[in-house]
Amino acid sequence: MTTRTWICIAVACLALGIAGCQGPQHGPPGVVVGEKTMTIEQLASQLGLRIDKRDDTFVIMKNAANTVIVFTHTDGRFFVNGKPAGSAGNVKRSGDAVYVPTTLVEQIRPLLRSSVPEKPGVKPRKTTGLVVIDAGHGAHDPGTISPSGIQEKSINLRVAAKVANLLEQRGIGVVMTRWQDQFIELEDRAAIANQRNADLFVSIHSDSAPSSSAQGFTVYVAPAASADAYRAAQAINQAMEKTGMSNRGVRENDYRVLVHTDGPAVLIELGYLSNAQDAARLADDSFRDRLAQAIADGIQAFLR
Repeated sequence: MTTRTWICIAVACLALGIAGCQGPQHGPPGVVVGEKTMTIEQLASQLGLRIDKRDDTFVIMKNAANTVIVFTHTDGRFFVNGKPAGSAGNVKRSGDAVYVPTTLVEQIRPLLRSSVPEKPGVKPRKTTGLVVIDAGHGAHDPGTISPSGIQEKSINLRVAAKVANLLEQRGIGVVMTRWQDQFIELEDRAAIANQRNADLFVSIHSDSAPSSSAQGFTVYVAPAASADAYRAAQAINQAMEKTGMSNRGVRENDYRVLVHTDGPAVLIELGYLSNAQDAARLADDSFRDRLAQAIADGIQAFLR
């Protein structure tokens, strides 16, 4: 056998070794061997997102501040908050499972916005307790609307922002689920409180009823609420009674923001926009300030 033949054999063996001549290697079905992969569910989990929607061509993942779309075909694009951000790479399927390269985590993570919207300009300070204030509805979801055209989402936000400012002035830590006219999923509102391990979650709304005679404020807790949630509801209820609004008491309801919040949680219906007297009060800045003051007093009493 010539020297040239030996060289050719050696080169061929080396090539086989690189390709894996010890025998076939196995990974997850349908995934390229040697490439580190994860399921699309694992990707969502590592990014702090949840699977919102999926079909045969794409997966949508969301949290309170972000929407990520991954097109699930090889070299499909991915989008972060509506902007094209790159190629998803070697995406593979095995039955219902979708596998993506692990490198997507580090490609997507720097492009995500903070999951909790913060008020611009608020400086860190020593605080006592942490409260998440949730202004109900927002953006394309106006909530209830009074006969004169007052939208619930605007009233909720104005009162919630005032409550937040009052609490901050008293040294209480505050996180708002929204500081502007934006829409946030109900589960994501509760998730903000859960992520921060909040001492209290307070969701602020305005009510409506088929009868225009219904009026007054109501404080709700979940049917399986903790003793602390009831204590917070009672403290807020007692403080709000001083505003002169009719008091409908503390009641139970399985509102999703209450059910999905791990810690103490209450939902306040400020009054009925379907009632002329309540609607006029809720449209008045000075009366909204009075309501916010009462809510802040009740929260502070609970935290004591």
